[in-house]
Amino acid sequence: LASLLPPVKSTPLKRIGLRLQRSISLHHDNRTAAPLPPSSSLTMTPSKRRDSKLWSETFDVRTGATQTLSPKEIKRQEAIFELAQGEQDLVEDLKLAKKAYHDPMLKLSIMTEQELNQIFGTLESLIPLHEDLLGRLRDARKPDGSTEHVGHILTAWLPCLSSYTSYCSNQVKAKALLDQKKQDRRVQDFLQRCLQSPFSRKLDLWNFLDIPRSRLVKYPLLLREILKHTANDHPDRQHLDEAMLMVQSVVADINRQTGESECQYYKERLLYSEEGQRDQLIDRSKTLCCHGELKNNRGVKLHVFLFQNTLVITRSVSLHNQPVSYQLCRQPIPLTRLDLEDLSDGEMRVGGSIRGAFSNTERTKNFFRVSYRAEGQPLTHSFQASDAFNKQQWINCIRQAKEAAVQQLQAGARLDPGAFRETDLDPRPLRERDLDPGPWSELEGRGNDRGRAEGFQGRRRGDGLPAV
Repeated sequence: LASLLPPVKSTPLKRIGLRLQRSISLHHDNRTAAPLPPSSSLTMTPSKRRDSKLWSETFDVRTGATQTLSPKEIKRQEAIFELAQGEQDLVEDLKLAKKAYHDPMLKLSIMTEQELNQIFGTLESLIPLHEDLLGRLRDARKPDGSTEHVGHILTAWLPCLSSYTSYCSNQVKAKALLDQKKQDRRVQDFLQRCLQSPFSRKLDLWNFLDIPRSRLVKYPLLLREILKHTANDHPDRQHLDEAMLMVQSVVADINRQTGESECQYYKERLLYSEEGQRDQLIDRSKTLCCHGELKNNRGVKLHVFLFQNTLVITRSVSLHNQPVSYQLCRQPIPLTRLDLEDLSDGEMRVGGSIRGAFSNTERTKNFFRVSYRAEGQPLTHSFQASDAFNKQQWINCIRQAKEAAVQQLQAGARLDPGAFRETDLDPRPLRERDLDPGPWSELEGRGNDRGRAEGFQGRRRGDGLPAV
């Protein structure tokens, strides 16, 4: 369930807008392959842009039994119809992704079967799952278009959503490989032709691959809307209440597992220049709160990761035919020893780190600073966000992560005051969010020589699936 441009909160599913930012520079694949056919052969029958359909527009509520429905019941029917219509759209998009992207790229040897399996994951297996729900909803619809009960349908079907775990958990690897393959000219050309074709509705391949996750995080909202217009004494009420609890539990579980999968992926992409940089707080982390790109006062880009108990500053490294890796360039900072300071735009401190670093006020906007002590020496990093919104997102995320880490430390100390150590922290998942990665600045220094840090990008997890 986790490449964006404002800080991306590490929320497995929401992804968010969960775009996963990648800056992978790779050599083109030199394999000998059949040339792509003319673009005309890739063009599919144009499809109309989808129009929003209402239940009251699809079925004439002025005639038949539906003319006696109350305004509240009409809104209930609209909500149920929206659920069914969304299932139909989802099934069409999943089939399109396979027919227009997966199958042609396999047939034309644009990508290998193994690469396509990694990128598309278990997408094909989701099609019959949603066809099943769509069929049940249609069968429950009366001749006049109204639907009396959907709660029992949902309580019977929702457990099937557990199959989303593998799909969403694979997304971070899928996105990394897709971004890597886009460096291949044949892949680039094929995807561009698809984007220009009417069938794509101007959506790129990743938009289609992310549709299942987007649909998943929407189920609690759809059920909440149906419940909102269902009277307490309605026969369907009890089943709908049960369905709401079920979907929230399923989504939360998928979100947790997706978050752990994303966290593990990035831990495996970390490169250590020296053994002393390895930290148990990183190894034991199960949650990646946020991550993203920063810039320092010299314009050097960094990629910063906020794990549940530590802040890690890295530089991205692009290796030939490999997903981007992240080289640690500073010692990891335990959150329990980290101090956070919001810096006003244009702020200049006497003896501080910002004075003289920029030629104009514009470049001193959207800064915040973290500081800590290492072996008795005060160290600071000042980060610059791309805009005020991203800055606030980062500040909020760091504050929450630190608060949770401190509470965890205190709880452990109460349990065993003599034996508890900071390195013994058990992972405590934070509520993940979907942030967008944003450029930042890093500054470093000691004592009064406060330094400047650079880039920070938060990772996409925010909707709990509703923030994934």
